[in-house]
Amino acid sequence: MHRRIALTGMSIATPLADDLDGFLAALLAGRSALTRWRSLDSSRIYCKVGADLGDYDVAGAVAGLEGSVDPEVWQRLRKLASRAPWGTSLSMLCAVRATLDAGAFDTAHPHDVAVVVSGHNLTSGYVYRNTVEFFDEPDFIDGLMSLHSLDTDHAGSVSEVLGARGPIYTVGGACASGNHALRLASDEIRYRGMTQAVVVGAPTDFSPVDLHAMALMGAISHQSFNDAPERASRPFDLDREGFVPAHGAASLVLEDWDHAVARGARIYAEVMAVDACADANHEPQPSGEGQSRLMRRVLRQCDLAPEQIDYVNAHATSTMLGDLTEMASIREVFGAHADVLKVNATKSMLGHTTWAAPTVELVAAVLQMRAGRLHPSINIDRMDPRIDVDVCRGGPVDQPVRFLMKNAFGFGGTNCIAILRNPELT
Repeated sequence: MHRRIALTGMSIATPLADDLDGFLAALLAGRSALTRWRSLDSSRIYCKVGADLGDYDVAGAVAGLEGSVDPEVWQRLRKLASRAPWGTSLSMLCAVRATLDAGAFDTAHPHDVAVVVSGHNLTSGYVYRNTVEFFDEPDFIDGLMSLHSLDTDHAGSVSEVLGARGPIYTVGGACASGNHALRLASDEIRYRGMTQAVVVGAPTDFSPVDLHAMALMGAISHQSFNDAPERASRPFDLDREGFVPAHGAASLVLEDWDHAVARGARIYAEVMAVDACADANHEPQPSGEGQSRLMRRVLRQCDLAPEQIDYVNAHATSTMLGDLTEMASIREVFGAHADVLKVNATKSMLGHTTWAAPTVELVAAVLQMRAGRLHPSINIDRMDPRIDVDVCRGGPVDQPVRFLMKNAFGFGGTNCIAILRNPELT
C-alpha cells in the first residue's frame, strides 16, 4: 500500500541557532555562522575556518527539556548524554526535540517507529582524540571507545532514548546522506508498515586530519578567507574557492499522513518523492547529466510540471565546478521557468554541514516555505556571469512556495533529490 508521508516535527542545532524560530530569523537576516575553529587545533592545517559547535552546551540543553518531555525519555537522555561523545549526544538531543515539536511519539506502538541516521565516519574527531591519547597512555582512552566509535551508536542511542523498537540503521551517501535518510525513512512508512520514522542528520565530529586532507584535495576553502571567516562560504561568487566545513545537526519526524491527520497534528509539509541515482564516478566530479536526469525523474514521480516548483534549495557548496554544474542542470530542466524560479544557498551562511547538510537545509527550506519568505544567498560580491538564475542575491525575497525541491549531491557520484508540498497552498 502506498501511503502518504507527513512531516510533523523538526529540530535544529547550528551555530546560528538551536531553535526553529531563531534559525529562520538568522537566515532571513543573512547572518554567517562561520568563525575560526575553536574546538579543534587548526595550527598545523591549512583550513582555519568553519562553523564551530564543539563548545555547545549539550548538558544545559538537556536540562532545559526537563518537564517538557516524557520524564522517562528525559531521564534516559540525561543519562546517555552524560557519557556519550559530543556528536552522539547532539543526535539524541535533536531527535528528542523533533519528537517534542511533532507533539506526539507513538509510545503505544514503539515497534512501529523507525530511526534512520544519516552519515558515516561521524566519530572521526573522537577517534582522533583517543588515538592521540593512546600514544601517550593506552589505558587512558575512553573505555567505551569500541562502542562509541561506531556510527551505529548514534542510531542505537536515539532508539534507546525514544524507546523506538522499529528498524534502526545509518545510511551513508557522503553529502547526500541526509536525503538518502529521508528517502529510506519515507519508505519505512510507505511500504513497511511503520507509523512514524525519525530522521537524524547527525553532526560530523571533524578531526584536523579530515580538514587537512580535504584541503590537500582542493575541496575546501583554505587560502583567502582565514582572516575573514564570515566571507569564506560564497556560492555563485567568482571568488569562491571551495566549501567550508561546518558543525550542524537536525532531526525530522515523518508520519503516516492519515495517522497525523487523525491526531490533529500540525503538518509542515508532505514529502512527495525522494529519489537517487549515481554518476558511475567515484571522484568528486559532479555530473550535469546525472543531476538533470534525477530532477526530471523526481518531477515525474510527483506528476508535477517544472513550472509548479517555486523554489529550489540548492546543494550549492561554493566550489567552482559544483555550483556551475548544478545551476546549468537547473536551467536545462526548468527551461524558461528558470527565469522566475527562486534558488538560494543555505551553505552561504551555515557552511557545509557535510552528511547532515540535506537534513539541516531541508529544515531551513521548509521554514522558508511556511513563511513565504526566502533567505538571501550571501557573500556574492562578484556574481559569476555564467550563472543565470535568481539566487536571491542581496536580501530576503517574498515568495509563496507551493512545491520545493531540495538538491543533494555527494562525493562518489551519489545524487539524491526531494520534493515537498506546502499543504497550506495546494
